[in-house]
Amino acid sequence: MKAWKRSGEWLELPAPNAQWRPLKPGAVEELAVLLPVPRKYFLRLASQNRIRVQDETIRIQLFPEEKSSFQPEPYDLDIMYEDEFCLVVNKPAGMSVHPADAGQGGTLASALAYYYASTDQACAIRHIHRLDQDTTGAVLYAKNEWAHVLLDEAMRNQRIDRRYVALAEGVFRCKSGTIDEPIGRDRHHSGKRRVTAGGDAAVTHFKVLEQLKQAAFLELELETGRTHQIRVHLSHAGHPLMGDSLYGGSVRLFHRQALHGERLLFDHPVTQEPIIVHAALPADFQHLLAELNGQ
Repeated sequence: MKAWKRSGEWLELPAPNAQWRPLKPGAVEELAVLLPVPRKYFLRLASQNRIRVQDETIRIQLFPEEKSSFQPEPYDLDIMYEDEFCLVVNKPAGMSVHPADAGQGGTLASALAYYYASTDQACAIRHIHRLDQDTTGAVLYAKNEWAHVLLDEAMRNQRIDRRYVALAEGVFRCKSGTIDEPIGRDRHHSGKRRVTAGGDAAVTHFKVLEQLKQAAFLELELETGRTHQIRVHLSHAGHPLMGDSLYGGSVRLFHRQALHGERLLFDHPVTQEPIIVHAALPADFQHLLAELNGQ
């Protein structure tokens, strides 16, 4: 997209055609093709008078003041990337991305609501993907509706590359591979998933970074984003995550699933420049890895 700047609630761009003043229906159609956003959404903005051409400048109201639907709660978040359109936070263990029930506190959504309020940002909370409560690592957020539309589309089209690292039990005979097994709900446990013929397609790629005596240090990439996908696939393969008692992992050395969202790679929703964010291993994971290496 052409060079832009923010002016309050408005994004400003140089108009390539001064004859667009005042903005007419045909010009809206032409402009929609030039900007990286779905045409239907762009036309809705135009119908709400949120797109204007003034003094050879296109002005789009992308940053209206919004109220968070979550109760702000103070928390020292680890913000790894932020600009006017998106934000990546390093989620700690034990914190849900959003409430499962009305009134639930201690979530990443509430912590982010506090962060936005304390930094004078009137943004709604819009997560693009989730991590399980006890999984750590990078979580991507959109800071306005424009970015949300684009990042959601990128996620659906598998253009957001999520890489994880994990410690899985046992010795892997193959140093790399793909687990392509459908995943559905477990009829006997409401909070659990399992590999089942009638489930949704799920594909996980893995690579053994280091084989240890009791476990393997793995790198994993997802083609799909099913609930508990990595946990279910590795358990099905006979290598449950260390600490993952729900899927058969031992809690003798670790008391949560040893899974970390180490990297996010995505194209910026507006500039289209590649953004890569790495989240350092949390201290408890580092300690476990060191302990296993010492055995």
